Amino acid sequence: MKINPTKQKVVDAASFLFFQKGFHGTSVRDIAGKASVNVSLISYYFNGKQGLLEYAVTNYFENYLTLLEEEIKSNESLENVEKLKKVINAIIHYKTEHFQLTSFIHRELSLDSTFVREMTVTYLAKENYILKTLFYSILGERYKRRRNFLYMQLKGMLASPYILKHEWNTQMLDEHAFKSFVRNYTESINQWIQFVCETSRM
Repeated sequence: MKINPTKQKVVDAASFLFFQKGFHGTSVRDIAGKASVNVSLISYYFNGKQGLLEYAVTNYFENYLTLLEEEIKSNESLENVEKLKKVINAIIHYKTEHFQLTSFIHRELSLDSTFVREMTVTYLAKENYILKTLFYSILGERYKRRRNFLYMQLKGMLASPYILKHEWNTQMLDEHAFKSFVRNYTESINQWIQFVCETSRM
């Protein structure tokens, strides 16, 4: 989903401030100042801070889910385990590229709120369907009864860098560090996937 440069600038400013100060600790005036736009522009585009939050999160998840679907489609000829590895790489790259908004969303998901329930019903349910379908397809009979626990481990690995933000902040200080983190962290997850896949069929 493409948005115009001014709207993107406001979304980027809001993402930074929500990440640093939380949603309730950030004012519309803070966002306008960070984005170097007039306060009235935020009302015009988003109908206030809540509308801006909903817009940013919707845009984030729609782009994210489109990416997953495209990744699966473009790697259709691969075996499922290799297809899953490609998807994992795309997920870590996307989440890290949008590190601040990703961290904010994961933090909000730890709370029981209307925001969380709406995200769960719409976007997270679709994400789970895509990932579970792929992940369960690589598991043999040995892990059939434990597959939900293994899936929880996978989801934990996909979330931990963005929940434990203080521990990981130093990993992504510049473009080189960003690429290095994505490559090394993806490789670590994929080694785990390969191990699970192989041992489940013994």
